Amino acid sequence: MLTLKQIYDSPEQIVAGLEKKHFADAQATIERVMAIDAERKAAQQKKDNASAEMNKISKSIGALMAQGKRDEANAAKAQTGELKQAIATYEQEMDAKEQELTNLLLTIPNVPYAIVPEGASAEDNLAVTLGNWPNRPMADAIAKNGSVALRDWDSATDEAIAAERIAQSEKLPHWELAKKYNLIDFDLGVKISGAGFPVYIGQGARLQRALINFFLAEANKAGYTEIMPPTVVNAASGYGTGQLPDKEGQMYHCEVDDLYLIPTAEVPVTNLYRDVIIDEDKLPIKNCAYTECFRREAGSYGKDVRGLNRLHEFSKIEIVRIDTPEHSDASHREMLAHVEGLLQKLELPYRILRLSGGDMSFTAALCYDFEVYSEAQHRWLEVSSTSNFDTYQANRLKCRYRRNEDKKVTLCHTLNGSALALPRIVAALLENNQTEEGIRIPAALQPYFGADMIR
Repeated sequence: MLTLKQIYDSPEQIVAGLEKKHFADAQATIERVMAIDAERKAAQQKKDNASAEMNKISKSIGALMAQGKRDEANAAKAQTGELKQAIATYEQEMDAKEQELTNLLLTIPNVPYAIVPEGASAEDNLAVTLGNWPNRPMADAIAKNGSVALRDWDSATDEAIAAERIAQSEKLPHWELAKKYNLIDFDLGVKISGAGFPVYIGQGARLQRALINFFLAEANKAGYTEIMPPTVVNAASGYGTGQLPDKEGQMYHCEVDDLYLIPTAEVPVTNLYRDVIIDEDKLPIKNCAYTECFRREAGSYGKDVRGLNRLHEFSKIEIVRIDTPEHSDASHREMLAHVEGLLQKLELPYRILRLSGGDMSFTAALCYDFEVYSEAQHRWLEVSSTSNFDTYQANRLKCRYRRNEDKKVTLCHTLNGSALALPRIVAALLENNQTEEGIRIPAALQPYFGADMIR
């Protein structure tokens, strides 16, 4: 949630940032925030004036009684009674305005950093890195220019190079490989729960466990403390990290208990620090967590949802950081390097995108997506979003730290990223590593899987 100080300090910059995110009526909304705040302050001033007057009159009552001026003392008592009622009215008005202000601020997204590219959709995202793929013309363009907009990406080149790697034979998509090697049963998942809830079997289940253990081990090496949080959270937690009210329709809601199934471990792990003041010496805090994640994915359809491409339940390892404003940019870059290192060790072709304003999440100030290339589907699959939220989540959470220098308490920065989400990683591993003998397991994963091939 934006702070009032941010809005008052630079309203024009806030409006421009919201417009970059294509937030409707940005100017009118910010003006409304200021108007409600002015009404709240006016009620506060009336209350303060009435309280001061009541205190003054109350002090005079004893003196009037001592002087025998009983009628004047009684009149003063009556006046204090009227002022007390007025103060209660002003307090109610203040509370109403405070709630109205909070409700409005909750609907306003975070303001993107200046580095975020302009754009209305994913086509305006910038590819800033291309890895594990030789002889790419676009890699040269990225190296030369620093980035390439996806609208300028040569998709024909993608398909031509993918065709070379296929080496004379068309590769099978992962859902056919899953059936061939008895790794995943999508029909059983439909029987038990519904579409989007696959059942992993035998080597498929072992591959899931291997990836989870590999990602957690790598996070541990990088200094992250493992957390095992609940997978259901209360509404306060959803509001704290910004899933509510923005993504309420995408979350599974247990109505009887008013609890939500988590869409990502970001929610419970970040909420560990709700209403907490942290000593600066303890920052940055680095946590990781493996959880199941649940998303309704309402409105999803077509090829994008086939097989593992889009699920309602999936496994994911999340990395979360709490940091100072001065160090959060360095933390973000370290997180990006960590995720990139995982993809390099898995030997998967990948690209890193800096998201445009129109494609960013509601809460992010800066976000990079990682995508892996699916050689059988001839398309890029998102496997991680790694974001800096600045003080936006921290303001909702009241997550603060005490500075060493002056003991001042101020808002933290929060960051998180997938490291990594399993479904599309599994899809790419199966599709990109299929051979006549079976599916090759990358060397870094073999100690966790216990074999070098799926046969």
